Amino acid sequence: MKHPRLVFGILATLLTFCAQAAGPERVRVTTNLGAFVIELQRDRAPLTVENFLTYVRAGHYTNTLFHRVIANFVIQGGGVGIDYKAKPTLKPIPNESGNGLKNLRGTVGLARASGPHTGDSQFYVNVADNDAALDPLPTRWGYAVFGHVVEGMDVIDRISVSPTGPMPPFKEDAPLQAVVIQKIELLADVAPPTPAGAPAGAPAEPAAPPATPPAPAPGEAPPATPPTAPPATPGGAGDPPPKQQ
Repeated sequence: MKHPRLVFGILATLLTFCAQAAGPERVRVTTNLGAFVIELQRDRAPLTVENFLTYVRAGHYTNTLFHRVIANFVIQGGGVGIDYKAKPTLKPIPNESGNGLKNLRGTVGLARASGPHTGDSQFYVNVADNDAALDPLPTRWGYAVFGHVVEGMDVIDRISVSPTGPMPPFKEDAPLQAVVIQKIELLADVAPPTPAGAPAGAPAEPAAPPATPPAPAPGEAPPATPPTAPPATPGGAGDPPPKQQ
C-alpha cells in the first residue's frame, strides 16, 4: 500500500462520523485499586482514539501495569505486563497533539518516546494541570490528549500516591505494590441494565468534573522535528514528560 497513513486517516474520519451519530464513546478501566471511566474525544483525536480502541478490542490491556506513577504529575501504563516485560505493539501512529485539547487534570493522553510520532499502546492520566509541560509549542511537539476521566478520579488520585521506587527493569517511579489494569472495556459492551423507572440512556454522573476542552490552538502547527531537550514540568520539579520505558 503506497499511502497507509492517508488510508488510516480516511478510515478514522469515517469512524468519527459514525461514533458522533451514536453518542460519546466511553471505556471503563478496572484496576486492583478501583475503576474509572474515560470519555474518548474522537472528534479531536480520531487516529489516537481508534488506535486506543484497537488495543482495547484486542484485550491488549488485560493484566498490564500502571508501571510509572509520579504524584502531582501523571500515572502511566498500558504497555508492560504483570511480568514486568514490554508487550508487543502495533506500529506507532502520527502525533495529534495539535488538536486543541490541553493536558489538564483528568485528561488522558498518549505516551511516547522522544520522537514525536512514537506513541502506540501506552497512555497516561494527568493528575495535575500539566499543559505548560506537555502541550505543543511552536518550538516543540506535545503529547496528544484523546479523552478525559468522567468517573472515578478518586481512583486516579489513589494510584498517584502509591509508594514508588526502583522495580527492575525500571530504575524509578514504579509502584512498589503492583497497580494492575485488570481490563479495559467499551461501556457499550459492559453497561448494566437500566433500572426500572430510570430514563433510557441517562448519562452516569461523574465523580469529578472533567476538564473542559479548550478552543482549538491557534493555527501554527508543531515543528517537523522534536525539541532538542524534553520540556520542563511546572514548578521546576524536574519530572520528565510521559514516555515509554
